[in-house]
Amino acid sequence: MVDEIGLPLRSEPLGRHHNRLSFTCGVEILDRYLRQQASQDVRSGVAAVFVLSSDDGAVAGFYSLSACTLNLSDITPDLTKKLPRYPVVPATLLGRLAVDQNMRGRGVGQALLMDSFKRVYSTVASVASWAMIVDAKDDEARRFYEHFDFLRLLNQSSRLYLPMSEIKKLVEIIST
Repeated sequence: MVDEIGLPLRSEPLGRHHNRLSFTCGVEILDRYLRQQASQDVRSGVAAVFVLSSDDGAVAGFYSLSACTLNLSDITPDLTKKLPRYPVVPATLLGRLAVDQNMRGRGVGQALLMDSFKRVYSTVASVASWAMIVDAKDDEARRFYEHFDFLRLLNQSSRLYLPMSEIKKLVEIIST
């Protein structure tokens, strides 16, 4: 990926060579997660963390992915009638997504989201996932995800989901 001012960025798993200490998104809990917790989560198998970084290891943004389940009672009946009568279905949690303050307005957030879609979709033949779930930390984040057609779970205004069938369509568009 090249941002709008021509800076080359690559997507890769979080590694030792990434400069996590200089990352600042403006949300302390997300900054602290990348600096102090992300590597531990990767080592323990709790989350997979991916970054968009420059050649010098500067982190433009990151996201985390984990397996989870989705209660069918949390989605609309028109979607549940198309699914087996299980109480839950497998899903993927996009647990955290953050962009460095210096990279805002350059398409990094969208690039991170699209990268997460490609990663998740590429694995569904091996590990089933019916949808991606996100927890929007505030109204701005909720609007960001809704812009990409995420739907609110019933009775949970900050938790949203996007069925894998929609992710497939988006991946096919961005892959052409």
